[in-house]
Order: sequence, then structure tokens, then C-alpha cells
Amino acid sequence: MPRPGAVRAGLYRTGRPLQGGEMTSRKIVMIEDSKAASTVLKEVLASEGYTVLHAGDGVSGLALARREKPDLILLDLLLPKLNGYEVCNALMRDSLTRHTPVLIISTLDTSESIEKAKQCGARNFMKKPYNLEDLLLEIKRLLPKE
Repeated sequence: MPRPGAVRAGLYRTGRPLQGGEMTSRKIVMIEDSKAASTVLKEVLASEGYTVLHAGDGVSGLALARREKPDLILLDLLLPKLNGYEVCNALMRDSLTRHTPVLIISTLDTSESIEKAKQCGARNFMKKPYNLEDLLLEIKRLLPKE
């Protein structure tokens, strides 16, 4: 993980410039109730050239994903109002979001929770705490090719 302030200072920028020096801006919806975790990850992803929209609970996250139609959804499992499995199931039933890749990131890493995540339609599961470089590689892998 970058040292504190490195993201703000632009020292951790590895996004790929497009022609003319413009950064790729893929839209990611992050549904995460931990303010600290979401703030840090949002800064890192923004430094990589992503547009990140955040919701702190399952209900607002589901509404945000439907409204914004992101390229990728990062989803925690332990959420207020609707848990991550319920959100994932609803996303997969909705014609607006069913093709959007979902990456579940959670402290619940039992074989049962991982299997349940796959059954609800998530493309992959990463355990918290995660290695930042591994997470960035997985995000790039899951994003639809431009």
C-alpha cells in the first residue's frame, strides 16, 4: 500500500495515459461500510485513473449501481440494510447490472462464504486485508476490455 499522502501527492500514479495524455476513466462502484477502508481505496483507485463512486450500505449501493451502470462493482459482504449476498443477487437479476462484474472483498473468507459469493454471481472473491497490488491486478483483469 502506498505511504500516507503519496496518493494525494501523485507519487503513486501508474494509470495508463491515453493519446494526448488523458487518463482512462473507468467507472467503479464501491459498496463498503468502512469509511477508513473506502477512503484509502478510493484515493488509490482515483490515482490509477478510475472514477470511483461509493455507497456505505447495501440499499444505497444497489441504487447507485443501477443509476450509474459502472464497469465494475467492488462489494463488501457485511453491510447494513442489505448484505453483500443480497446486493449481488439483486444485481444479477437486474437487466441493467447483470453483466457488470462484481468483485467481493470481505473478511468472511470461509469456504462457505466464498461458495455463496460464486453462487450469487460474483466473478471473484478477495479476502481482507488484501494486497493492494493483487487487488489492482484483479480489477484490471475483471474490467471489460475497451
